[in-house]
Order: sequence, then C-alpha cells, then structure tokens
Amino acid sequence: MTTSETETTPTRLDSSRSASASSSRSPLSASSTSAKTTTSSLPHAMAHPSTPSRNQSKTIPAKTLLGLTVSGVCAGVFVETLFYPLDTIKTRLQAARGGGGGVGGNAHLFKGVFNGLSKNIAGCAPATALFFLAYEPSKRYLERTLPPEQNYVAMFTAGATGCLASSVVRVPTEVIKTRAQTGNKVQSLGGILRASGIAGLFVGYGSFLIRDLPFDAIEFSLYEEAKIAYAKWRGRTLGEVSRVEATALGAAAGGVTGFVTTPLDVIKTRLMTDTCTTNPLRGVLDCGTRIVKEEGAKALFRGASPRVMWISLGGGAFFGVLESARKVFVPENW
Repeated sequence: MTTSETETTPTRLDSSRSASASSSRSPLSASSTSAKTTTSSLPHAMAHPSTPSRNQSKTIPAKTLLGLTVSGVCAGVFVETLFYPLDTIKTRLQAARGGGGGVGGNAHLFKGVFNGLSKNIAGCAPATALFFLAYEPSKRYLERTLPPEQNYVAMFTAGATGCLASSVVRVPTEVIKTRAQTGNKVQSLGGILRASGIAGLFVGYGSFLIRDLPFDAIEFSLYEEAKIAYAKWRGRTLGEVSRVEATALGAAAGGVTGFVTTPLDVIKTRLMTDTCTTNPLRGVLDCGTRIVKEEGAKALFRGASPRVMWISLGGGAFFGVLESARKVFVPENW
C-alpha cells in the first residue's frame, strides 16, 4: 500500500529536475502495493513548476498538509482495493513451502482472493495518512534547507521518515492481512493478541523495513536515470516529459524494483505467516537461510510475477488518482 512523491525544488532553474526525483512505494504495499505499493508522484511536481512567486516557507500550511494527506489516502485505498487479488495470489505463492502453487495447492490459489480486504483497508487509510503527515513536512523542510545538488538526500530522508512513521500501523495490518490471505487460523486481531501478545502484531517488523527502505532508494535511482535517458533520447528537457510518459517510466522503475526486492518480500511474508511453535523462524537471516536450504534459491523469487504486475499497474493507477484528488483538495501554487 505504499508511496513517496516528489516536490519541485524552488532553487532549480529547470523545474523538471525536481520532477524527476520521486520514489514509489507507499508504505502500503511493496508487497501490496503496497504500499507502497508503495510509488512516486512526479506529475504533481510537473504540475507545479518552480516560480519566484512560489511559497518559499520551510513549513506546510495545515490546510495544505491535510489536502496532501487526504489525496494520498484516496490514492492508496483505491490502489489497494483494485489490485488486492494480485497481492493475495503473490502472498499465497510466497507463503507456500516446497514447490506448491500456493496455500492449499493450485486449486485454491485463486479462491477467496479478497480475503482480508476490509482489514487491510482499515489499516491502509491511517497508515497512508501517517506516511504523508511525516513525509511532506520532512521533504518540504529539507528541500528548502539543503543545496539543490543534495535534493536526493531530501527525497530519501523524507521517504524513510514516512516509512518509519507509517510502519507502526502498517506492520500490524500486514500481519493480519497476510494471515487472512493465506487462511491462517490465527488471523484476527484478538486471536493474535491472545496467542502472541502485542509482539505478535509486529512479527517481521525488521524484514518490513529491510524491504521497504531499499525499495524506495532503488526505485528513486532507477526512475531518475530512466527519465533523464528518455528525455535525452527524445531531444527534450526533463520538464517536457508528459505526465503519461512520466507515469509509464515510474511504473517501469517500480516493476524492476519490485522484482529485485522480491526475496526480501518473500522473507517478510514467511515471517509474518509463521505460527510454528516447535521450530519457529528466528529473524530475517534464519528465514532466508532455511528457504534456500530447504527449497532452493528460486524460492526467494516465488510470487515475483504478480508482485511486479501489482507494483507496475498500481503505480500507474496511483499517479492518476493522486493527481485528480490533489486538484480537489490541494490549493494551487502552495
């Protein structure tokens, strides 16, 4: 459900330079799109190029921050709902031990693909809100404090801040969601608390951060380089790349990033769905080692196809909804 977005740096002569800096993932769903899913919102930066009259304040007005947050929540919930079946299939493939096609075998892979959706949305909305409430002010302050050549530092730091803030809600949501998707008997909030206490809601927390922080960094780098190369190939400035083209490039970057971070996503899923009491998984390293030893290295890429499809399509959908919502909730030239 997871996503990060870029804002134009006021000191840049070329407004498109900042528009190229973005990172996808919504704190919601690197897996599910998570998410986050999850994505970058470059089109917003393109829609609001730097001008001398632009507000140079290091803080964001409360009304504007509320609009940015509401817009992000609308986009996040939309994408999480629309592509939830893909996330369910991906999760079942990853959770399956051995060479099976999913929990219960291939016959059950596509059954009940919306299991846990309501629980996921209940957590997705506040998690996305927390992400934007932390991300936007951090980004705004750093962009107007650091020199232009260090804009990437502002993007990465703000994204990490948003990821950390949202994780306090997102991780428990992921635990409940993945267990519902895989048919785990201990999947309700009350059931998890009774079985494992509050710690049971944060199982896999480390793997969640290990997955999402690299995702943001890799996606940012791939997207920026792809946009620069594309603009050069078409003989344009970065600011002349259209929203549709930027969305396509962002989706491509998200898809590649989703693939290379699949092993981390598999480990996260295994940790969150592990309820074994006799020989439980003991962290990221132990989980990864066991998977390779017992199932082979290929098992680390189980569910890669639906994950890449989910992140790519989700990124494109996120951009459109986010920009449409911002036209309604966010003031012009804020």
